[in-house]
Amino acid sequence: MKTPGQMLTVTDHNRSFSSLTYVYPVVSRRAGGVSVGINLNPNNACNWHCAYCQVPGLVRGAAPEIDVAQLEAELRGFLAELLHGRFMEEHVPPDARVIRDIAFSGNGEPTSSKAFDEIVERVIAARDEAGLAAVPVRLITNGSLIDRPYVQSALKRLAKAGGEVWFKFDAGTAEDIRRINGIDVAPQTHARRLALCMSLCPTWVQTCVFRWDGVLPSQDQIRHYLEMLAYALVQARESDPSAGLKGVLMYGVARQSYQPEAGHLQRLSPAELDAIASQVKDGLKREGLTVTVSP
Repeated sequence: MKTPGQMLTVTDHNRSFSSLTYVYPVVSRRAGGVSVGINLNPNNACNWHCAYCQVPGLVRGAAPEIDVAQLEAELRGFLAELLHGRFMEEHVPPDARVIRDIAFSGNGEPTSSKAFDEIVERVIAARDEAGLAAVPVRLITNGSLIDRPYVQSALKRLAKAGGEVWFKFDAGTAEDIRRINGIDVAPQTHARRLALCMSLCPTWVQTCVFRWDGVLPSQDQIRHYLEMLAYALVQARESDPSAGLKGVLMYGVARQSYQPEAGHLQRLSPAELDAIASQVKDGLKREGLTVTVSP
């Protein structure tokens, strides 16, 4: 652990704060308190390459083999420290001293671990045994591996345990996805992944918004983005008429990107981000979706 008095902040999500391999704490601006992170990519490997990614030394690849027993021990020990030790007092600002979630996030795509389903099972058990059954377990994902059976099994497990998915969807054209997320995929393909995710587990869309080379997202870019979300909803309801999104989480670039593309990115003002969020809300008003904003 860090020395007493060194506080977590929303702008510092350093995975090494806890000195553990797989478990780390952050103060999450979107969750609104302490988020207990689960990092299944300590090798800094991801199958996407997002321009705004804060992971230094990011490489293309998948999660390494995970020592599941070590991860479980780290999580149980850290939850005990948060609940019964001095970590909150020494490292968390007073207004954030509440455990808001346990989140699969970290330094790459967590679902690339082939042990993901087993890990989800163990994390839920550790949460429940710590007396935190009301604390949601969240998966923060790019959604690219949703077609894998072990990922689908894990999402069903999450849903049964009251968990949810935050599904990355930043753009509505192949060109913008390539520029922002560093991958080649048709937006309709990613929208169908989102639709499948919605059918398996309660799902939020998470979208990062920024200026690129000083230019705000255009009206055409916002329109294409909304069209793809609407397409995903239609696809989901073809198999499950009750399927739907919980909402859209829009956020800005609060922390520094460590990718070569970082120089293209500029942070939006709160007013600019609010204006785009209002357009998204209006565009999806028939769905009655919640749109939240984290500058």
